[in-house]
Amino acid sequence: MANIIGAIASSHTPTIGFALDTGKQQDPAWAPIFKAYEPVRQWLSEKKPDVILMIYNDHVTSFFFDHYSAFALGIGDSWRVADEGGGARALPPVDGHPALSRHIGASLMADEFDMSFFQDKGLDHGCFSPLSILWPNTPSWPGAIVPLQVGVLQFPVPSARRCYKLGNALRRAIESYPDDIKVVLVATGGLSHQVHGERAGFNNTPWDHEFLNLIENDPESLTNMTHADFARLGGFESAEVIMWLIMRGAMSSHIKCLHKDYYLPSMTGIAVALYENDATASETITARAREEHMNHMNHQLAGIEKLPGTYPFSLETSVRTYRINQYLHQLVEPEFRVRFLGDAESTFEEAGLTEVERKMITERDWRAMIHYGVIFFLLEKLGAVVGVSNLHIYAAMRGESLDTFRQTRNAPGALYSVAGKVDKDLAWNSEIRK
Repeated sequence: MANIIGAIASSHTPTIGFALDTGKQQDPAWAPIFKAYEPVRQWLSEKKPDVILMIYNDHVTSFFFDHYSAFALGIGDSWRVADEGGGARALPPVDGHPALSRHIGASLMADEFDMSFFQDKGLDHGCFSPLSILWPNTPSWPGAIVPLQVGVLQFPVPSARRCYKLGNALRRAIESYPDDIKVVLVATGGLSHQVHGERAGFNNTPWDHEFLNLIENDPESLTNMTHADFARLGGFESAEVIMWLIMRGAMSSHIKCLHKDYYLPSMTGIAVALYENDATASETITARAREEHMNHMNHQLAGIEKLPGTYPFSLETSVRTYRINQYLHQLVEPEFRVRFLGDAESTFEEAGLTEVERKMITERDWRAMIHYGVIFFLLEKLGAVVGVSNLHIYAAMRGESLDTFRQTRNAPGALYSVAGKVDKDLAWNSEIRK
């Protein structure tokens, strides 16, 4: 099974990445940062984890307020550095671990955490600022990451207690994963700081040290605090330290602190701490408990395989067929529709579609695309663009002629499409008007 071998808590201020990229390791103002992280880097070098689960928040870089989620789990196979306004940092992409991500996602959903899932997004300093000082990255990173993005910027946001409970569920998810891999949790954010308004620059070093003690020895007391409590004590933006409670909830009730350091150079209290479990036998998941949890995870789709011609669009499918689904999704853009209808081959080339994918689209092989993993709601968009009704697509998926399929409907003459503007000269549209 997967094993959580330890956890790291770290600030994610861009100060860290800036100091690293500009070679400030020996500068008196910046050197304490690098000294504080060295024992943790050494521990990671010795332990060689396969996966780091990064608990972070985006800073309105890749996640905007057109769709803002409380908990978003990254399920992609690669993660690049996001451009935050002045060009992306010169760091290579880091591998994802889609299989572990899918397992965690299914487990958390089964435990009634309503997750959202993302891929193909850049990760900003919330993730890469601490990661770049914890792990070497030349010529490549030594392992994979699973990013867990927590929406802490637009209120209401998850409570401290909800984050702690998510950590409890996260431990069940990781320890029930069947492959023998080593996982490290990294919780990012804080400590005391405020970056907006007349209170900008607020810090509270005594509270920072008290928080470091409580997260280690009495995390339950922190779950009783409100966001206003965290803001009063540590500055408004310091409330992001609730993400540390996700990490703490995934660890045993008693932990060993192997290293801890704190430094306040400017705007943010920069802390780093390294923990290992001090688990009792009762806290160790058993083989039977793992089996029961797997059954719990799979309960909602149990027996679905017995339904012929039924293909759930799963996280695995989403990652595996992301390229072709992303390509077809562009059909909602008027400019892309014009290009597609005028010169489809050039758009195929631009998207890097395989010959199989190009052939399915060109031949309008609706059933083959469903079998391949294209979600139906993109097929109906393709149908709308090329002038094919939804019923044409339904019939083709069943291997029937349109006339045969229509006779199975209560209103055989009802043809329709999702197109907002339907050409009156389309042959199938003329049948609607009969």
